Amino acid sequence: MIILVSHFKMKKFKSTINEKSASFKLNKDGMLNLIKKLESNLELSKVQGNESALKKAKERGKSLARERIAKIIDKNSDFMELMPLAGLKHEGGFGPGGTTVAGIGYVSHKPCIINSNIGTKKGGAVDYATSLKNLRLSQIAKENKLTTINLVESGGANLPDQDRVFNNYGAMFKEMSRRSKEGILTISVVFGNATAGGAYVPGMSDYTVMQKGQAKVFLAGPPLVKMATNEESTDEELGGAQMHSTISGVSDFLAENEDDAIKMARKIVEINVNDKDKTHSKDSNPPLYKKEDILGIIPDNLKNPFDIRDLIVRFVDNSEFYEFKEKYGVTMKCGWAKINNHQIGIIASNGVIFSESAKKATQFIQLANKNNIPILFVHNTTGFMVGKRHEQNGMVNHGAQLIHAVAGSEVPHITLIVGNSYGAGNYAMCGRSFDPRFLFTYPNVKSGVMGAEQLAGVMEIIKLNAAKNSNKKIDKRKLNKDKKDLIILAEEKASVWHTTSEIMDDGVIDPRDTRFYLSFCLDIICKEKIKGSKSYGTFRL
Repeated sequence: MIILVSHFKMKKFKSTINEKSASFKLNKDGMLNLIKKLESNLELSKVQGNESALKKAKERGKSLARERIAKIIDKNSDFMELMPLAGLKHEGGFGPGGTTVAGIGYVSHKPCIINSNIGTKKGGAVDYATSLKNLRLSQIAKENKLTTINLVESGGANLPDQDRVFNNYGAMFKEMSRRSKEGILTISVVFGNATAGGAYVPGMSDYTVMQKGQAKVFLAGPPLVKMATNEESTDEELGGAQMHSTISGVSDFLAENEDDAIKMARKIVEINVNDKDKTHSKDSNPPLYKKEDILGIIPDNLKNPFDIRDLIVRFVDNSEFYEFKEKYGVTMKCGWAKINNHQIGIIASNGVIFSESAKKATQFIQLANKNNIPILFVHNTTGFMVGKRHEQNGMVNHGAQLIHAVAGSEVPHITLIVGNSYGAGNYAMCGRSFDPRFLFTYPNVKSGVMGAEQLAGVMEIIKLNAAKNSNKKIDKRKLNKDKKDLIILAEEKASVWHTTSEIMDDGVIDPRDTRFYLSFCLDIICKEKIKGSKSYGTFRL
């Protein structure tokens, strides 16, 4: 049985990376430059408003969004921020991260999603990126059965973005309702304005706490009410915490101040969330190899091959990776390991996916499901192999089998993209569209339908053939310029800074933090009993 693998004298992979080699140093320098760019972008995401807004908040005794998170999570516990660069490249948006700080932390020793509105940034209004972020948080909460705590201070939808935000808002409310039906709690703590669509967040929550003198929850403020009904009213009369706690019943608990509100939220979690009390487990059985080595392993030029097992043994327990079918389908590495004592099956693409590679991974997925073991997918692939011989040997069938296996698998999946992730190879390795529980990327990642040069080359051939078939002369100078422009555009679209902006991942991470993120996610995943699938889509044999 697979779960007994550690008891067998199976061959473990031993890394032979030379830290003093010229290639290692080149790779390390390239990755460090990318990490600097990552850190620069993350600093932008930490901006919580202009100086005037921050000063005003402090004068009113308000905490900032990140300060509220620090207050509500357990002391000396970790917080795993998610999607901090959402909207990074969005024109007309509110900047990286949008108007919310979100992630997973432990509250009263229970893992919770915490979604803290940045009320000092555009009044916490929801732009397009923030709406996408909220939807992804809803998915994570549902799949992992996590309580969501909303720290609310939001003016609702950003009106210039309403055409793109409207349906996302509706979908978020639908998911809140469905989670409530399934007993997955949503708790809202209102510290300021929660207007228009923002009013429905506390209104639809299982429990709502409002801060006296600060919380204002209403569908329309006094000016709009005056315009619509000619009725005179104050903020407090329309939506104050006192009113909602004594007259409307929208508020379940009336807090005297911020700290009181946070204590109430923590107590609600303690009493009502049935998860076993625990904290993010301390790191045990660390790898034998240094995590800093990861910086020099992945080539600065992704066209150059590397052994992905050198990476794996730097984030798994005791650097022990027990490989399955080591000599077969060698461009796909499959095997078993542990991460912070959690059993995990690993499928790592090690270049182009051949038929043998696909068949090996398909079998491994079936075995992991039979033994109820979660799977980690590690991407570095340009996709499935093409060419006459490979097509005739059934590449389509074997690739389809693998995709069927990934789609049909019911054990939890985590995806880590460390290099290229192109074409159907992305699907076969459980990319975003295949709904892994969590998906993280390195700052060197490129993904899309195909590489930029290949894409531009294909378009060039199509244009040449079209001109030939219509007996038209081709302007070679324009053709070359168009090709260069397309390469630049395709490179930009394939860049991790674009894909993370569109929430195609849950965060771009420093490779040295890989073990922390994987360990944290496995703690969340393994709080529920894991049960694998016994059937899959039809395999064409």
